[in-house]
Amino acid sequence: MLQLWHCVNARSFRALWALEELELDYDLRVLPFPPRVFQKDFLDQNPLGTIPLLVDGETRMTESAAIAHYLGRRHGGGRLTCDEAHPEFGAYLNWLHHGEATLTFPQTLVLRYSRLEPPERRLPQAAEDYRVWFLARLRLAEQTLSDGRSFLLKTGFTMADISVAYAMQVALMIDLRDDLPPLCLAWYERLTARPAFQRAQEVQLAAAKQAQIGGVTL
Repeated sequence: MLQLWHCVNARSFRALWALEELELDYDLRVLPFPPRVFQKDFLDQNPLGTIPLLVDGETRMTESAAIAHYLGRRHGGGRLTCDEAHPEFGAYLNWLHHGEATLTFPQTLVLRYSRLEPPERRLPQAAEDYRVWFLARLRLAEQTLSDGRSFLLKTGFTMADISVAYAMQVALMIDLRDDLPPLCLAWYERLTARPAFQRAQEVQLAAAKQAQIGGVTL
């Protein structure tokens, strides 16, 4: 069975949401955040100490956007992905990586320097600079959605939407709702109404409660 190591609302939520969209069976292991600090035996599973970790037999993956694509191709019969022959293959790959490399990256620095570091090590100016950087990087999605499409690709919902939507999820958790461009926010709210997104939220919170891991963390 597929095994996903996860922290509540962390990057691994991309993989959890993908599992629910594909209606796959999986074993969810919820950890306290960050596991490299609070559950050091996780380092035996992933020497990086990061999540997600997807285990599928001999395959072990730690990149959240790649996991979503892998699940669709290897276990979903290609659902919610694009192959080389698809007219939007390039756009699909670009959005899949855009969600992590372009959007989530600056958010991690906002989080670090505004919330996660001890008060004496926080850097308000750095956090503000990276907040502005993140918001500026939403211009491409806002422009793309301006033609009236419902998803990032004209042909429908894909793992690329999951990848980018996670960055929006983090933006709301760090109180940026009022700063988000309107089309991006409306798109995100459509996605969060999907039954699979709702199931993923319920599953992670139930698993955290069972493991006695408190709070909704990153």
